[in-house]
Amino acid sequence: MERSPRRMPEQDPKKRVQNFEEVPLGYTEEDAIYEAQRCLQCDPAPCVGGCPAEVRIPQFIRKIVEEDFAGAYLEILKTNRLPAVCGRVCPQENQCQNKCVLNRMGKSIEIGKLERFAADWSMKYLVTEKLPEVRKSGRRVAIVGSGPAGLTCAADLAKFGHQVTIFEALQKAGGVLTYGIPEFRLPKKVVEHELEKIRSSGVEINTDFVVGLTKTVDELAKEFDAIFLANGAGAPRFIGIPGENLNDVYSANEFLTRCNLMAAYKFPKFDTPIKVGRRVAVVGAGNVAMDAARTALRLGASEVRVVYRRTKDEAPARAEEIDHAEEEG
Repeated sequence: MERSPRRMPEQDPKKRVQNFEEVPLGYTEEDAIYEAQRCLQCDPAPCVGGCPAEVRIPQFIRKIVEEDFAGAYLEILKTNRLPAVCGRVCPQENQCQNKCVLNRMGKSIEIGKLERFAADWSMKYLVTEKLPEVRKSGRRVAIVGSGPAGLTCAADLAKFGHQVTIFEALQKAGGVLTYGIPEFRLPKKVVEHELEKIRSSGVEINTDFVVGLTKTVDELAKEFDAIFLANGAGAPRFIGIPGENLNDVYSANEFLTRCNLMAAYKFPKFDTPIKVGRRVAVVGAGNVAMDAARTALRLGASEVRVVYRRTKDEAPARAEEIDHAEEEG
């Protein structure tokens, strides 16, 4: 029996640079079952120790082997409220998959891809979580920011019966999931599905609400029993070199946010008024740099170069993201 990990099919590089559709196409049921059968069902499982959300990984994988795909999804939801997101953009190779015992042979279980499969299958077949009746605590909690931290905190607090309200400065909720990550890595429909799931748990999300302008933190403190600040790292850091304040020099954060705000992922249907230029240089080699480089290519740049002060092996971006960027030219 073949023991190598099952690769997830992807769009052809020559075709995908002409669109913003998701690059990895997802596992079929057959693919997922095969990959799940490779799991050794360790007890205790070191992979769980590598997961920040402490997902019971062997348990959800066992349910995939048993073809209980809905059960796999519901098992993940016990500790991770954003499985369709995490299955796509979480750096599993440095966390759970790095701890997998099969990683010693370079053949760790594709935990992230299995998580995505379970979430996507449940999205397709409208699997819903039956939330238990929770006694209301009578306490109100304000959360500033609707990115991953804010959404996770809100969902967890709602399970304990607290009345939770999220305040988001921009016009759509999701934070970096909505404005920072390109469509070809994280489709907007996936983010909206996760948001709707959190709303259905009783969480209220207010957009276009700038804490500090619309209301201050002190004013919120008079209305709520607790406040969680999840406003993220919105201000970019520049490197302090001559010319970085010239026209057509963007932080990657601004560039990607503009593209998402102006629906660049629907190009050419939407004409995104961002001057990309024929030749583009991206300084840095993290995931955001790869996102910016690949987005620039899709918006019409004929040449994109990633400039990094260290070696390629030292680049902080996921290996998968670097591979995708190089495949696309």
